[in-house]
Amino acid sequence: MRKFVLVCLIIFGIVFIFRPQLIIGDQNEPEQLESMGPLELAEEKVSETEDDFYKEIELFTDALTLIRSDYVEDTKYKDLIYGALKGMLSSLDPYSQFLDPDAYKEVKVETEGEFGGLGIEITVKDGILTIISPIDDTPAFKVGLKADDKIVKIEDELTKEITLMEAVKKLRGKPGTKVNITVMREGVAKLLDFTITRDIIKIKSIRKAKVFEGDIGYIRLSEFQERSPQELEEALRKLEKENMKSMILDLRNNPGGLLDSAVKVTEKFIPAGQVIVSTRGRMGRQNMVFKSGGRGKHRTCPMIVLISKGSASGSEIVAGAIQDYKRGILLGTKSFGKGSVQTVVPLGDGSALRLTTSKYFTPSGRCIHEEGIEPDVVVEFDETQADMYQEDESEKVFEEVVNQDNDEKEEDNDKNEVKTTLEEYMKEQGFYDNQLVRAVDLLKGIMFYQKQEEKQEQVTQGSLN
Repeated sequence: MRKFVLVCLIIFGIVFIFRPQLIIGDQNEPEQLESMGPLELAEEKVSETEDDFYKEIELFTDALTLIRSDYVEDTKYKDLIYGALKGMLSSLDPYSQFLDPDAYKEVKVETEGEFGGLGIEITVKDGILTIISPIDDTPAFKVGLKADDKIVKIEDELTKEITLMEAVKKLRGKPGTKVNITVMREGVAKLLDFTITRDIIKIKSIRKAKVFEGDIGYIRLSEFQERSPQELEEALRKLEKENMKSMILDLRNNPGGLLDSAVKVTEKFIPAGQVIVSTRGRMGRQNMVFKSGGRGKHRTCPMIVLISKGSASGSEIVAGAIQDYKRGILLGTKSFGKGSVQTVVPLGDGSALRLTTSKYFTPSGRCIHEEGIEPDVVVEFDETQADMYQEDESEKVFEEVVNQDNDEKEEDNDKNEVKTTLEEYMKEQGFYDNQLVRAVDLLKGIMFYQKQEEKQEQVTQGSLN
């Protein structure tokens, strides 16, 4: 029996090592990087790793045989192998996972409209279930969950050693049902309890598109979806018709989304042919370069990008490229640092591996993963001032009733009402946004300086004539 198990595991190991990876989803034929320097793996090291595999596999078969023969209850090889694979993948990083056949089906099947969610992006960070960011206008956002909150309990059960798939299963459910979670928040002495009602999560890419005083455009981009580049282009054209001279792109608490979408959004501000992001892994086929394709015109007006610790993945790609090319100023707080690519590799029995195969790098070669993007101007969100525009609770209740009765009408009005003042906008949002105020002030200063330079040039040209 032991020899049979050993032979089976050696065969499995050989297949695992040499099996070509299958990437779910198509790529836009990105350029191959010629050399990735320190990320390349020496042949000697590969050979040594393979030798280690054959040496250590006997230890694994000894443990497997011992469990099968001596464990207090009867066990099945499949359950033990699945358990070992789950542990193996989770030991690599928070994003790599073993997906049993049921979990793999969930990944493949489109589930939109079939389950209720909370509207949060989560990860396992330093062994703790952590919120990357709550998505605007979702149940999680409305109850006050924040980026970097640590979820320590779900329905009074500790989340210690929980996997991402297990957490997702616990948090999802039928729309209208409730889930109780307990979070630990930095700077707060006690644990915070939240009861959240699940709902169908419908996400708009462009949450807001306004023009403030001083012809300053403002666009809030909440997530990178398939239509995000098209919606952004429509918003930009609308603001340009209102005489937008400079702009603020708000990527705070944007958890990312589609890589292709993030690239197309970035190229609206970066000239054609420029590198936007590259991916680097151990194998040549994982090394890719994504460049601006020059689709449509790119904008050159003064620009500020707002980021926060809830800005991750696609948001960091956009912010990193804007910063590297000095195309605009990043303002806010350091981003999350989620810059890795997961490849889904199907296995023979209907299960699969979700494996981290490469990392994102900015045009200048900075690694995004676990490093994040540092803003040029650090401005912490001031919560002590945030409630300056909060309404009385009774007013809120009646306003929500009116809003629900007039959803379609409000949506139409929102499309038409583009020009507003910063003060009116913050009152509409119900809180004072010191980061947005700082960004507007900074753009006003830049625009004033540019006008002064233009006047000086005109004076110089006049004196020469």
